[in-house]
Amino acid sequence: MELLKLATEWAKAEVFSTRFFIFFAILFLIASIGFWQLGKTDLAKAYIIPTLVAGLLLMTIGLGLFYTNKSRITQFEKAFNNDASAFYQSETERSESTLKEYTVVFKVIPILIIVAALIILFISTPTWRAIGITTIAMLIVILLVDGTAHSRIEAYHKELKLVDIKNEIKSIRF
Repeated sequence: MELLKLATEWAKAEVFSTRFFIFFAILFLIASIGFWQLGKTDLAKAYIIPTLVAGLLLMTIGLGLFYTNKSRITQFEKAFNNDASAFYQSETERSESTLKEYTVVFKVIPILIIVAALIILFISTPTWRAIGITTIAMLIVILLVDGTAHSRIEAYHKELKLVDIKNEIKSIRF
């Protein structure tokens, strides 16, 4: 039962975390509307589309992860009750693959931030500056949320390993 509780707590924490994608998406969408309604300069007008796109991307990420992790909570209990050892194995494999994916994310996103910064430096048109700045802001939000998610999945993976050790010790003693 400790395994099910551990998995459920992790999924609930992920559901909470994905709400931050949705929160920042709403902020980007509000900013887009603000630039549309109040923007007087060329640069302010140039922010309308990039902030709208960033808001929609973050909203898509947030809602997708929210519903995926929300459904996992009920699926965990069913999978655990059907076959606890298979559930343990699948969660261990999933957490390992997710950790590998985060390694790629934390290498690619900083490179994208550098590219966006170079766009700001070398292309001085308002549209490209707005794209570069908005891209950097969106990628920073992704890094912030994914940074906490990475540490959570890392801790979850370590706890899964401890659960396995505890189960092996119990089976040896009895």
